[in-house]
Amino acid sequence: MTASRTFLGLEPVDVLLFGHASDGLLRLVSVGCSRHPMTDPTAALADPVRGPRAELVLTLRMAHPSVTEVWKTLAVFAAAPAVEGVVLTADALLDAGEPLWPGAPFTAVLLGASDPDDLDDLPLPDPMDPVQFLAAVPVTATEAAWVRLRGADALRDAWAEADIDVRDPTRTAASLGPAG
Repeated sequence: MTASRTFLGLEPVDVLLFGHASDGLLRLVSVGCSRHPMTDPTAALADPVRGPRAELVLTLRMAHPSVTEVWKTLAVFAAAPAVEGVVLTADALLDAGEPLWPGAPFTAVLLGASDPDDLDDLPLPDPMDPVQFLAAVPVTATEAAWVRLRGADALRDAWAEADIDVRDPTRTAASLGPAG
């Protein structure tokens, strides 16, 4: 299934939704974020050919039908480079300021390298940079604050230590120690 969201003055951003009954996972992939290279908003000139390009990949267990509504927020995040001049990179925190989907405990996503078993970078003709697929992992407001204080790796370590399935849309926040 494909969903599309249009932003004033921009080309539409599509989100492809893939659901697999065999593994119970819903995969969402943005399409359109990588049309143009991302540019640092402080740069004097934007190179129309060279520069990083990315698409976002979000994977969740299909625990409730409202989870599919996350495509709207994913499209907003994918449009951020064109709308706000954000350069999407691993360890970036994107905050929606509201639930990612109706009833979600998550208000932000933490970007990371995509699982190499899922999607490799997509090479483009020279001199263009390849399209990097970044995993978007939902995080609670508490986890987002932890990333701001301690960094993305500290949160990932807490998830691993607590054996948290970050694809579970009903999970609770990681139990985080003192900010020290």
